[in-house]
Amino acid sequence: MAGELKARIEEAAAYVRALSPVRPEVGIILGTGLGDFADALEGETVVSYRDIPHFPVSTVESHAGELHLGRLAGRPVAVMKGRVHYYEGYSMQQVGFPVRVLKALGCRTLIITNACGGMNPDMPAGTLLVTTDHINLMGDNPLIGENDDSLGPRFPDMSEPYARPLIALAERAALGLGIPLQRAVFVAVAGPNLETAAEYRFLRRIGADVVGMSLVPEDIVAVHGGQRVLAFNVVTDSCLPDALEPASIPEILAVAGRLAPVLVRLMTEVVRRLEEATEDRLVTAENR
Repeated sequence: MAGELKARIEEAAAYVRALSPVRPEVGIILGTGLGDFADALEGETVVSYRDIPHFPVSTVESHAGELHLGRLAGRPVAVMKGRVHYYEGYSMQQVGFPVRVLKALGCRTLIITNACGGMNPDMPAGTLLVTTDHINLMGDNPLIGENDDSLGPRFPDMSEPYARPLIALAERAALGLGIPLQRAVFVAVAGPNLETAAEYRFLRRIGADVVGMSLVPEDIVAVHGGQRVLAFNVVTDSCLPDALEPASIPEILAVAGRLAPVLVRLMTEVVRRLEEATEDRLVTAENR
């Protein structure tokens, strides 16, 4: 029931609040191979997912399953070191539950990272991307079921799933740091198997640049709850259907690991300059 969901969210958030004085303004979700980002925090408190009431626990080896609370660039943040996926057997509502807890803790902005496969030949392995839009082909949705109007509207608008002012801010920050950053459309699939050549060809033809097994459920829940979302994708393997080779998980993790320091620099700068995105939104509204 909807009221039960809200009660579970509040119970989880209350447990975290009791352990840390940090009241985060920004939530950050770290994807495959990107967990070392949490090391950049100052004055952090670490909470295991296993200890947080109702919190789903990752079964994927490269996802540590820890919530880190501290300060990044002087701003209070909550960093999820690892996530859960639909393919692990969790429901979509469970996949989105951590996002709701981050919102209850005070995170009005959500930054999501993930590893992905590159289907656009201009986006080879090692490319850093910012998501501008997505396609949901996971066959499910975290908002199915009874809606609690206190958490968000029954029919949330998805005309801006990734906040345009945040995308513009990320691009300015990347330019200032000399970090190449491209825009991309992300398509989410259920997994856990990787795709066939014919499937990659299809996904590319419907407008996607990259493919992955996460991000979209978290974004939908965040938009439902009124959060601003910024998402970064790290292309870890090439998925060109006419030159397809078996994927190497160790190589995927290695590529993500090599890009992790670059992503730390970029995300730190974005967090430092978040007020600019608010100013961009105000200017846009005034010009309408």
